Formats: sequence, structure tokens, C-alpha cells
Amino acid sequence: MSTRKIAVLVGSLRRESFNRRLALALARLAPEQLEFDLLELGDLPLYNQDDDADQAASVKRLKAQIAAADGLLFVTPEYNRSIPGVLKNAIDHASRPYGKSAFPGKPAGVIGVSIGAIGTALAQQHLRNVLAYLDVPTLGQPEAFVQAKDGLFDDDGNIGADSRKFLQGWMDAYVKWVNLHAR
Repeated sequence: MSTRKIAVLVGSLRRESFNRRLALALARLAPEQLEFDLLELGDLPLYNQDDDADQAASVKRLKAQIAAADGLLFVTPEYNRSIPGVLKNAIDHASRPYGKSAFPGKPAGVIGVSIGAIGTALAQQHLRNVLAYLDVPTLGQPEAFVQAKDGLFDDDGNIGADSRKFLQGWMDAYVKWVNLHAR
């Protein structure tokens, strides 16, 4: 199997983000044929349609990274029962101007971790609605609403023993999804 590039969009800018940690740990569960690239979202200007004709360098970089990817991995917290503004802003930039989206056909996985008991269930559902409109085939099952609690990560930043089997199963399904849908 040839190497597949996975563009990772983490919906948190926080230095000690649980979701950034989850993204890095998930990458370690994947086969070596998948190459994960955590995309920078914090330097994007706020989306303004007036800028579509002359997009910022950071926006052009983001769109090129997504266009070059074989698959997408969205790892997002839940803010006020939805996706964080930084993630929505990145999606809006990469999908504009109309007709020049970087997203169509890119297979995606959606996952997230939160301290709340329902994990990021509502944020993931909102994100799936957005991705459906953007023609992004998104892994539907298994769903993974991860709660941040002691033991989720081990001392080395890997997935802890209690969650490893479940998250390995999620990663295995994601890899199959990417292989099935990647162009």
C-alpha cells in the first residue's frame, strides 16, 4: 500500500488541548502507510467573502494542504454544543470561493474528546452536517465520543490501556474508510 497523506484539523488552539493530544495519539495507532499532518489553523484571518479574490497566504497554504491530502481527520472539542469558531473559520476558508472548495470527495473521520459525559457528540453532529454539504464522505460508524478522564493518555502521550482497544477499532475503521474512498 502506498503512503496516504492525512490532513488533521484540530478544533482547539489551546497549548494543552486534549484534542491535539488525541490527534497525536491516534496517529500512533495508524499503520505506517498513513502520514498525518496537523494543519495550522490559528494564523487564519476571520473569513470575509470580500477577500475571496485575494486570499491570505495562510489560507492558500491551508487549501493546498487539504487539496494534497488523501484523507481528512477532524478532531474537535465541543464549544456551546457546537464546533469551535476556529474550526468553522478554517472550513469556511478552505471551501471558498464558491466552486473552488478543497474538500469534495476527501474521505474524513470525525472524533473528539471533552470533559463532559457525552464527549463531543453535538459538535460532531454539527460538523457532519457541514461536511455533508461540502461533499466530504464521512465515516459514520463507529462513532467515538471520548470523555477526557484519568488514564485516557499514558505518560508517553499514547492512548491509555482502558481506551486503546476501542480507539484502535475506530482507527482501523477510519483507515478502511480512507482506503475505500481515497482517489
